[in-house]
Amino acid sequence: MIGNLGKDPEIKNLTDGKLKASFSIATTEVYKNKDGEKQEDTQWHNIVAWGKTAELVENYFQKGSKIALEGRLVHRTYETKEGQKKFYTEVVANSFLMLDSKASAELP
Repeated sequence: MIGNLGKDPEIKNLTDGKLKASFSIATTEVYKNKDGEKQEDTQWHNIVAWGKTAELVENYFQKGSKIALEGRLVHRTYETKEGQKKFYTEVVANSFLMLDSKASAELP
């Protein structure tokens, strides 16, 4: 997917020594409706990166960065204290490509 970061990544050093980076990106689809009018549909996606990939996120990404990423979808379900079932989907990132002209570099 290709999109822009909505805010600076959140970086966490976990107790087991792993580094985790969490952020969201917005993707926008532009199309014409049946009347020929231009429409935009923006979707937000939750992204998580681990280890060396998280280090790269920490060092190179900031709010507004335009990136292409490859990863896998992970779906989780949990129950709130009130007994309500919640669903959460995120992309676990495997690789990135920086698309900003000032910082264009391929990241593993």
